[in-house]
Amino acid sequence: MHEILHHGWDVAGHAMMITGFVAVMMVVIEYVNVLSRGVWMRALAAGRFRQYVLAAVLGAVPGCLGAFVAVSLYAHRRITLGAVVATMIATMGDATFVLIAMSPLTSLWLIPALAALGVLGGWLTDLALPRYATPASDCEPCELPVHEHEPHRAWVPFGKLASQWRPPSPHRAILTVVVAAFVLALVLGKIGPGEWDWIRITLLVVAVFGLFIALTVSDHFLDDHLWTHVLRAHVPRIFLWTLGALAAIHLADHFVDVEGFVQGNKWIVLVAAVVVGLIPDSGPHMIFVTLFAGGKLPLSILVSNSITQDGHGAIPLLAHSRRDFFVVKLINALIGGAVGAGMLAAGW
Repeated sequence: MHEILHHGWDVAGHAMMITGFVAVMMVVIEYVNVLSRGVWMRALAAGRFRQYVLAAVLGAVPGCLGAFVAVSLYAHRRITLGAVVATMIATMGDATFVLIAMSPLTSLWLIPALAALGVLGGWLTDLALPRYATPASDCEPCELPVHEHEPHRAWVPFGKLASQWRPPSPHRAILTVVVAAFVLALVLGKIGPGEWDWIRITLLVVAVFGLFIALTVSDHFLDDHLWTHVLRAHVPRIFLWTLGALAAIHLADHFVDVEGFVQGNKWIVLVAAVVVGLIPDSGPHMIFVTLFAGGKLPLSILVSNSITQDGHGAIPLLAHSRRDFFVVKLINALIGGAVGAGMLAAGW
């Protein structure tokens, strides 16, 4: 019973970490968009190639944080589905760290190669599926609104800051307490990485900035943008989908011998690499990196799995739009399978 509770807390903590980061990133995007009157978002959306390059760079960042940022941008209708495909092709999630540690020379060329393939894959996706280039969602309020009557500053002047805390609105009090608790949990190591690595530091910096926003923005911005748009429309869905997906994956790990499955025929293992790549989790993919580093797996199968899988990066996309999640995963699987099959046929 104790072990079940322990694993349950780990799953819940991971879900809270992912949801918290995505939520704070959405808050930051709302803040910057209103602060700049939408200028930086319009500049980002002005050029498709610029989107593909940015998305691939985000995906190439080790871990899942870059993918979470890309999904946040897509949820706000600022990048295309092709750009999301570029991110998901380029990202390997936490498996990137294992690859760098176990086979650094391979990581030096494989990571940029995946990013370049992501740019190409993103462009081809929007070219072949123009109707999917416009973001869709299972919820309606996913634009980044900028109201004409709003001031150019989203924050309250320092001299008037205290007035909105005498007393604070219920929404401000709740948001501040939640974000402060998230910051404290990161500092104490209750959620996120156990060590002070760059991921934990990045999470903390973003969370502290989110706390600053909660403390200083105007009541109008907090109520109309943060509470109504981000917290009420997105966060519950993201947390429930994330928690459900991680719990299902955790249970599956106890009944499936992934390592034994991938030691069969190479072509069967290639298919398995693509199928396992569909799982939105970093854990099952570690075995492919480990077997490759030990010289027991062809490069083609590692590449195929790396293209198809995206760590936890696609889980927030599943919460945002189930249609888009499955479209992205299908495209990545087709590209990963085709590239892997070609390399395996060539003897790689």
